[in-house]
Amino acid sequence: MNDGLITSLDRRRPEPLWHQAERAIRARIEAGEWPAGSQIPAEDRLCELLGVSRITVRHALRNLEALGLLRREHGRGTFVRSATVVAGARGLTSFTDEMAALGLSVGSRMLAQEIVPASPRVAAALEIEEGEPVAMVRRLRLGNGSPIGVQTAHLRLDRVPGLLDEDLSGSSLYAQIERRYGIKPFEATEIYRVGAVGPEDAELLEIEAGSPAFIVERLAVDPRGPFEFTLSIMRGDRYEIRSTLRI
Repeated sequence: MNDGLITSLDRRRPEPLWHQAERAIRARIEAGEWPAGSQIPAEDRLCELLGVSRITVRHALRNLEALGLLRREHGRGTFVRSATVVAGARGLTSFTDEMAALGLSVGSRMLAQEIVPASPRVAAALEIEEGEPVAMVRRLRLGNGSPIGVQTAHLRLDRVPGLLDEDLSGSSLYAQIERRYGIKPFEATEIYRVGAVGPEDAELLEIEAGSPAFIVERLAVDPRGPFEFTLSIMRGDRYEIRSTLRI
């Protein structure tokens, strides 16, 4: 392991030392110097390399673990995780926003964008008649080039006329509909289930068919009512749900 590239922190800067330590460790991960699956230096070695206390190093490691970048194993050490999305209590954000917050490069491969008749489930969610046409956008979502999930969004066609005429593969869907139609969600309801990945999605996600995955339904609403219903199939080893409970 090459740990000689990490440098001591600057105590003259106003930025807290734990934050500088977090950024220094994160930079090594993002640069690929500590690749996914590798073990990073032990706490004692990090203290020596960064010139800070164990408390400071632990603060930085705890934050990086919460972000899904590191995994600590009792008695073994700390390891770099594969690109992982950590869901839980958070703001109403898009996949693009979530990946950016984690410092991961977001990517998408467009699988389909077309007008389809609303299924009974989609129609009920969007409060339209069954069989009414909706805009469907199906994408493979990537983090740092690795497949994380398959997302299929259905949008009310009367709210987004002409949306499918655009290339939707390169940017956030929320950003596009806000820019073009002024639609900005203020609330979303998500339902999480665990299920087995089907053969088609398994091939896209590069896992075995039947592997466990999170199945996430999201219904997004703006002041005019529900406008988007999305079904996501997320790799079980690259997606976590984490909540903080308080009395």
